[in-house]
Amino acid sequence: MKTAQDPVRDYLSAVEREASALPADRRQELLADLSEHIEVTRAERPDAVIGEILAELGDPRTIAATALADSGTGPAASPAWGGSGAPVRRGKVHPLVPLLMLALAQLFGIAFPDDGGPLVGGLVRITGAVLLCTSVHWTASRKVIGFLLTFGLPSVAMTVWNLSEGGPKGGGPALAANLAVLVLASATAAWLWRVRRV
Repeated sequence: MKTAQDPVRDYLSAVEREASALPADRRQELLADLSEHIEVTRAERPDAVIGEILAELGDPRTIAATALADSGTGPAASPAWGGSGAPVRRGKVHPLVPLLMLALAQLFGIAFPDDGGPLVGGLVRITGAVLLCTSVHWTASRKVIGFLLTFGLPSVAMTVWNLSEGGPKGGGPALAANLAVLVLASATAAWLWRVRRV
């Protein structure tokens, strides 16, 4: 009896066969990306037939040709994945949006420390973290690293700071702490931008 995984396994095997000219690490990355895309699509659309999801991805030969062309190891392929000229990963939100929200959220607290700036900055940071975690532009491990460095660690640091003796009333130290969080979030956002999936 065939299970729902058989068509997926067959599809990924076909892509692997067609992409055999790719370096092994790039080929495995391609297969992992496709597998993750299939899982995400099935989770978002549980009623979708697996054949439809695979058809949306496109022909394995076309996917392999595109990957080969992108890596410079094969001829350029005219249609991209899915046949629509766009890569497999189609995010509803541009990857720059969560990165800017996470990187610049601290500015609200710095610019308006007594006028609700920290509250607005916190809401912007939470929204950016949610968009990062639900985005298709990064692998799960990169999402975790990005979340921890732009949301988790700054949130813990700010909580400890606010609960400590010299917390909110410290002028210069508070500014230095806010700037440190801003630099950490901005550096992490820059790194996430460089390692995003296009």
